[in-house]
Amino acid sequence: MWWSHTIEAWASVYANSGVIRTMLGFAHVGGLIVGGGSAIAADRDVLRALWHKPSRLSSQLTTTRNTHSVVLVSLAVVIASGVMLAAADVDTFLHMRLFWAKMTLVGLLIVNGGFMRWAERVANSSRPRWRPLVITAAASLTLWLLTTLAGAALPNVH
Repeated sequence: MWWSHTIEAWASVYANSGVIRTMLGFAHVGGLIVGGGSAIAADRDVLRALWHKPSRLSSQLTTTRNTHSVVLVSLAVVIASGVMLAAADVDTFLHMRLFWAKMTLVGLLIVNGGFMRWAERVANSSRPRWRPLVITAAASLTLWLLTTLAGAALPNVH
């Protein structure tokens, strides 16, 4: 099959180029830092606003909404680099439960992001309800941290 030859060629290029390994690792971790860091900061601010001054939640909506584009672009970089990293060693990742757990967490992050967009609209409506936004912010914070933990564990678990 053509794709198996492509993957083999990519694995060889990846294995023989320190520059490519470094840049791809940086893209993956850098995307995680920028996107995950932005998301975590916005999630934390939502939860903080609720606990300290619920009236601040309205103003927090704009900040949270403005974070989405940064998170989406960063997530695209993380996913693209992740696909390339996994393709460099398909046989290893294909059979790792932890890898599939991490992929499940990434999928849940994406689904939660969709729910967060809906929760923002509900919070910004004529009869605002904040609970969905708080729940999705807490879920986002948890999922980003668990995804990072799974990614950090991947090189150490066989």
